[in-house]
Amino acid sequence: MTDAVHQRTEELARIAYGRLLALLAAQYGDIDYAEDCLADAFEAALRTWPTRGVPENPEAWLLTAARNSARDVHRSSATQRTESYLDTRHGAVQHIELQYTADDVPDRQLALLFVCAHPAIDPAVRTPLMLQTVLGFDAEHIAAAFVVPPSAMAQRLVRAKRRIREARIPFVIPERDQMRGRLPSVLEAIYGAYSIDFALVAGEERRKELSAEALYLARLLAELLPTEAEALGLAALLSLSIARQPARGEGDEYVPLSEQDPARWNRELIANGERYLHRAHALGDPGRFQIEAAIQSVHCARAVTGATDWSALRALYAALVERAPTMGARVAFAAAVGRVDGAAAGLAVLDAIGDEHVQRFQPAWATRAHLLFESGDVVAAAEAYVRAISLTTDVAARRYLEARLELTETNMRQQRTGA
Repeated sequence: MTDAVHQRTEELARIAYGRLLALLAAQYGDIDYAEDCLADAFEAALRTWPTRGVPENPEAWLLTAARNSARDVHRSSATQRTESYLDTRHGAVQHIELQYTADDVPDRQLALLFVCAHPAIDPAVRTPLMLQTVLGFDAEHIAAAFVVPPSAMAQRLVRAKRRIREARIPFVIPERDQMRGRLPSVLEAIYGAYSIDFALVAGEERRKELSAEALYLARLLAELLPTEAEALGLAALLSLSIARQPARGEGDEYVPLSEQDPARWNRELIANGERYLHRAHALGDPGRFQIEAAIQSVHCARAVTGATDWSALRALYAALVERAPTMGARVAFAAAVGRVDGAAAGLAVLDAIGDEHVQRFQPAWATRAHLLFESGDVVAAAEAYVRAISLTTDVAARRYLEARLELTETNMRQQRTGA
């Protein structure tokens, strides 16, 4: 019973933490205080649920327990604790009414996202703050994703929360003119929840939960701002990307996009993504997320045409590099050039990336290894695969690269023996 309760509590911490924190932070106007109250609620659950059972509505139980914890602090530390107020048999609350409806939750989550993107908050910490408070990442995972020491990231997050409290930033969705200035940071945070290094997040279910939460928030934002092309573009990008999730492999299996079975892709999500993309396209001036969504649309078109239009991808990646020259975009452009213009051309684009961080960027080494193999330089390809493997944290992806390395070494031996 105790193990089952602990498992259920951990599950709730993963899937409900952001929603509960958003509601509490909106009520108290203080993220730190809301986090403390929510921690008390989870502690109360671990004390009482093993003997009384998990309530039918555990999220309502936790929310009320957190609010009771806040009342305890205001009254006296000696006051009766949370569990005396709760009827755990039915998940109901005695003497205290839940002061929110299900419709309030998305508004509170979006409000908290825009609070974290307020101009008073350091731009460098806005996305990490949103990832922690709204989407439930812990500071350690955020620090790893941003290549920052955990202690430094924790200090930045604490300072940002203190700044929100001291500046008395209202926990409301801002007016549209204010919203537009904060929108890029909010979109980056939602995308970050999807694209953050999932190898640093334990468990396939956790990955799917975060993807679903990111898509949920992106859709909410797209419907809230139907004339913002990048909001629509992000909703399209996540819909089209997540649609392919069922074909990416399970457990220790990794299936690269080029080898995926399109029949396993989610057609409904693809259709939704295309609708968002068409709405974004009608608004003109494509931005980063709209271009990335168009790239995913080209890949998803293989479900209909049976082939991938690499010339279209080459053009789209060129546009993406011009608009948002991230490391990932530049490496992907090199891969597309390699497919259209030949491995040597792709390697030349890869070599032209002058950023020193490319030496520690796993996709760059995996792409280099593939292009070298295609060019016939199996010795250099094997070396590149070894480097890519050393930088790969995902078990399934590492096994796939190890298989590619083994194939490369086999070809190398055959060349030496003249077979």
